[in-house]
Amino acid sequence: MFELAQPILNGILLGGLYALIAIGMSMMFGIVKLVNLAHGDMMILSSYLAMVFSTWLGINPFIVLVLTMPAMFVVGYVFQGALINRVLGKAMEPPLLVAFGVSIILQNFLLMVFTPDARSIITSLSTQSIVVTEYLSISVLYLVNFFTGLLVIVLLYFFFQKTYLGRGIRAASDDEVAARLMGINTRRTYGVAMGIAMMTAAVAGLLVGMTFTFYPHTGPQYLIIAFGVVVIGGLGSIKGTFVGGFILASAQLLGAHYLGPGIQLLSGYVVLLIVLAIRPQGIFGSV
Repeated sequence: MFELAQPILNGILLGGLYALIAIGMSMMFGIVKLVNLAHGDMMILSSYLAMVFSTWLGINPFIVLVLTMPAMFVVGYVFQGALINRVLGKAMEPPLLVAFGVSIILQNFLLMVFTPDARSIITSLSTQSIVVTEYLSISVLYLVNFFTGLLVIVLLYFFFQKTYLGRGIRAASDDEVAARLMGINTRRTYGVAMGIAMMTAAVAGLLVGMTFTFYPHTGPQYLIIAFGVVVIGGLGSIKGTFVGGFILASAQLLGAHYLGPGIQLLSGYVVLLIVLAIRPQGIFGSV
């Protein structure tokens, strides 16, 4: 039991980061019914932006968010307004193909600019830990990841529930025609929503860059993680995304503990299949 405490704790803390990685994708599915296949690559783009800004300016990576979050908002707004909005309502395939094309373009752009070398965002938090017992220690960076993910998801929840813009976005997602009749510019609203989703990707990209090494082609790896989280929790559900992050991360780390690191991804997606077999719409998804 003492040996299990460490992977369980790590799974809970990593679950906060997984939820943060996935929340932008879950949010856009709930609003536009779009599975953004470029989500992972846009998150990695924000990792590179954070690395470049922190290196050039020589400032704390968290302060770099002041630059990367507005930059990613613009990227998301332009992506939605100039590309996705043009093909919305024309069956399911065109938005998926547009997002897939953007994903390929981003990967090749990052490869051309940054080369295929491994990169990371250097921070002193990476080497710090809190020793609880002989068998249990807490990574300070994992702790920061968890509470940052929790904070972002709580802020998003209150934004959609309490603000005029948040309620407008929800109205546009519930009934686009009725929202237009009430004076809401739904296409502009979708652009703002994608911009907000990309701001969460900017935060996730910074934390991923501080926690793991990344490459130009690692976007799809995090897309798969995000997809697994939102499917387990329920597509479009904010609280479901948080719970899904815990379940997927814990399943992966427990699988690695019992069966070896090579089985880590497999164990996570076995749990995903079990959840789908019992509740196909996800834990918090609507029928």
